[in-house]
Amino acid sequence: MAVESKYDPKDMIFRHLGPSGLKVSVFSLGGWLTYGGTQKGNIVKECLQAAWDNGINFFDTAEVYASGQCEIEMGQALKELAWPRDEYVLATKIFFGTSRKEPNTRGLSKKHVVEGLKSSLKRLQQPYVDIVLAHRPDYATPMKEIVEGFTQVIRNQNLAYYWGTSEWSAQQISEANLVAEKYNLIAPIAEQPQYNMFHRERFEVEYDPLYKQYQYGTTIWSPLASGLLTGKYNDGIPEGSRFANHASFFNSTIEELKTDEGKSKIEKVRKLSSIAERLGGNPSQLALAWCAKNENVSTVILGATKVEQIHDNCKALKLLEKLTPEVMKEIEDVIQTTPKGRPTFGRDR
Repeated sequence: MAVESKYDPKDMIFRHLGPSGLKVSVFSLGGWLTYGGTQKGNIVKECLQAAWDNGINFFDTAEVYASGQCEIEMGQALKELAWPRDEYVLATKIFFGTSRKEPNTRGLSKKHVVEGLKSSLKRLQQPYVDIVLAHRPDYATPMKEIVEGFTQVIRNQNLAYYWGTSEWSAQQISEANLVAEKYNLIAPIAEQPQYNMFHRERFEVEYDPLYKQYQYGTTIWSPLASGLLTGKYNDGIPEGSRFANHASFFNSTIEELKTDEGKSKIEKVRKLSSIAERLGGNPSQLALAWCAKNENVSTVILGATKVEQIHDNCKALKLLEKLTPEVMKEIEDVIQTTPKGRPTFGRDR
């Protein structure tokens, strides 16, 4: 009996996730600060469907998002949508737990890696995730135990196919790879870092050796700098925006907007808007295309509370091909955030 396919890639671009054979859409959809929190029920399913309709095949969540409610909402939506499981890629993250007080319900001990992922899968109503990420480094757990834990959920329990990291240092990622090689364990394949026009140092400089040595992949978050690069905060904080809905979480960012540095960023966003309009897009699409232009970005995670946002964001694909070296230089002249590279003493390849 033939298996019915429900997926149409449309004009989507796909990239390998790190050194693996797994291909992910260059734009993906995540549930941080949205699903299970401000957005519940049908709107979650509608947003996932909108992403799917635009060719997106990668979806991201975490145990900590809305204390587990994000996984519940996205899991229910996936169940109702009933897409063939082999046609989409699902990621979750383990570390922070779900606000329970028992000390072994967070961190990266072998116990929590295994049992935390099992709990995530129950909330997601899934037999496995394609990739599970260590949401932060765990300084209390030996690296060998961490790598053993992720190897166990993949090799022995079939709860995931791959594992990765999120906001780990390059040194920690290298250590995990060396431990995996030494003890015949499974190495991580991708990092989930923050990356956008205003946040570049770690992604472009610190991680550069990882791309070259391990072909390490990246699933980047906050490509719009929590909405700052959309232009929505140019004249204050509108009602219903991320800064308004999560004022305490973004307090330091909101306060920064009142400083000279913050006002400078707003002025840069206004200039970027002019470039975007000239190219036939808007500032959000330009910022997303700029991220995707970097060949070390495997996928750009979008966050959306409305279906319209997803359709609009995916139009960034049309801008991507317009980002010529000349346009990229023009953008660089506006943002002026190019990080200083590592000194090579005249010996770079």
